[in-house]
Amino acid sequence: MEASVTAGQAGRGAGADEVRAVLLAGGEGRRMGPLGTGRLKPLIPFGGTSRLIDFSLANARRSGLSEVLLLSQYEEQRLMDDLHQVWNSSRGFRVHFGPYDEAYRRLPADELPEKLPEPGGPRERGTADAFLHKAAHVFGGRPSEILILHADHVYRFDYRDMLREHRASGAALTLAYQRIERRYVHLFGMVEFDAGGNLTNFVEKPAEPSSDLVFAAFCVFDSACLQRYLERLDGTDWQHDISRDVIPAMLAGGERIRGHLVRGHWEDIGTVDRYLRAHLALLADPPTLPLDRMPLTIRPEVPRRFLSSAAGVRSSLVPSDVRNAGLVERCVLFPGVRIGEGATVRDSVLLPGAEVPAGARIDASIVLEDGSVQPVGPDRPEDASARTCPGIG
Repeated sequence: MEASVTAGQAGRGAGADEVRAVLLAGGEGRRMGPLGTGRLKPLIPFGGTSRLIDFSLANARRSGLSEVLLLSQYEEQRLMDDLHQVWNSSRGFRVHFGPYDEAYRRLPADELPEKLPEPGGPRERGTADAFLHKAAHVFGGRPSEILILHADHVYRFDYRDMLREHRASGAALTLAYQRIERRYVHLFGMVEFDAGGNLTNFVEKPAEPSSDLVFAAFCVFDSACLQRYLERLDGTDWQHDISRDVIPAMLAGGERIRGHLVRGHWEDIGTVDRYLRAHLALLADPPTLPLDRMPLTIRPEVPRRFLSSAAGVRSSLVPSDVRNAGLVERCVLFPGVRIGEGATVRDSVLLPGAEVPAGARIDASIVLEDGSVQPVGPDRPEDASARTCPGIG
């Protein structure tokens, strides 16, 4: 584990309760097809080393935060059980489970509580509902800032500079953004700033983009300001969403909103097509993410990067226990994969324990743990152009 500092050291020296990091992890993964069937989207394997949710948690730990509050409702205990065993077994960092946290704190990481009660209250309709339903845990203790993270974003980032800039500016909100090719802006939230760096326009998935800047979907709110706008919107005709409702309301209300440029790679894994593209981007030279610094939660080793055709593998990421009797080209393999004699696999991702039968031909696909093959194509018309998008970063 990397050296940790208190959250207060990220800015104006104070206790760790100054920053409340919250992780939104409620997606069912319906757009992921068979890849999302029978598993929670945050726990979908990624990069041969980890799961989607592990990136934001690793970033938080690396940034010196000692705790992240989980905001989830869909199959919540299943997710909490996993995160408790994977992330709460070491000192200095843990995932907080809101109203269920005490049940987990009583047990070591290798033990789990009995079945917990189902979450009460109305069904969550959007990201803002997660904050309202668990307001006591989000705003309790009066944190000065709320750092919002997501469970399906793949990136490596230290939040400390962003927190420092936010505090120095006195802004109500600082949001992360990136510059991309304008033809891809319609897939994201578009942002525009004035010459002083203040947000002037925010449009979710614009039909006709007027900017090449997009919201990278993690941000720092002044805690009191966020709570005030949530309470003001609650009960109105709204979409119950942070991006579609809260940020536009703050902008219309004259709140000062600043941007923080994200220079490294960032990817929102929203569809299976983007999932495959993000994996193939790991094979670039240099890769979109440093392979030796990715979260290691599936197995504590970095996959070997083959550049030649040695051992029947070319331009692929392969763990040490893979058994290959065929040809693997431009692929990412997870631990326990088996490739049968004479099989050819190209431009694909093979999940843990997947077996490819002898003589098989697989191209641009996801091979699931049970060996079934999910061919990958544009999921929706808006994703057709994204197949050849060079990636954000």
